[in-house]
Amino acid sequence: MRFSFLARGVNLDFYSADTSSECPLPFAESEVVAGFPSPADDHLDISLDLNQALIRHPAATFYARVKGSSMIDAGIEEGDLLVVDKALEPKDGDIAVCFLDGEFTVKRISLREGEVCLVAANRDFPEIRVSGESDLVIWGVVTYVIHRAR
Repeated sequence: MRFSFLARGVNLDFYSADTSSECPLPFAESEVVAGFPSPADDHLDISLDLNQALIRHPAATFYARVKGSSMIDAGIEEGDLLVVDKALEPKDGDIAVCFLDGEFTVKRISLREGEVCLVAANRDFPEIRVSGESDLVIWGVVTYVIHRAR
């Protein structure tokens, strides 16, 4: 998986998705048990291409690197890489990259009684009720979150 830097924001840094090359990696087709290893997995001959596995709409997909902690309770942490698909129609409950009043943010979309709210997944951050005076563009739906194992 390769990407190129596009832009830096307050809450997110943006990268383009380059799917022109394959990225085959060895793939363990059997379940991965968090116990004793299976001797059958010693000979892996199947590969997985992350471009094909993570990207459904290459021309409409980009990556964003997260800054901040407003989505930690959704498993999105500082430094995580988001795979964002602009071709998907955002719906209630989706986590999305939003452009609100000149600033990018990642939040869960909540549609209630004709009102759009952007909801953080951290109780230290208030819910954002989008008013008629606000300028909101939902840039894309987050399809995957990639973060480093600890």
